[in-house]
Amino acid sequence: MPKSQAAAEPASYEAALEELDQLIGRIESGQLPLEQMLAGYERGAQLLAFCRSRLSAVEHQIQVLDEGTLKPWVQE
Repeated sequence: MPKSQAAAEPASYEAALEELDQLIGRIESGQLPLEQMLAGYERGAQLLAFCRSRLSAVEHQIQVLDEGTLKPWVQE
C-alpha cells in the first residue's frame, strides 16, 4: 500500500466505508505479507476515525436546533 494512499482522506463517508470494507476483505484473506497487513491495519484505523468523525458531526448537527432550524455543519 503506497504511503500517499495511506495519507489520503476519503472523498466521503461512503467512500471511506467502501475502502474499509475492501481492506477488511484483504486482511481477512490471510494472503497479505505481514508488512502489508500492518499498513492495512493502520489505514483501517484512519478510515474508522474518519467515519466516526463524520457520524459525530452529523449527530451533533441533528441535535443542535436553533429556533426550529438546523444550524449548518462546519467541518472542524
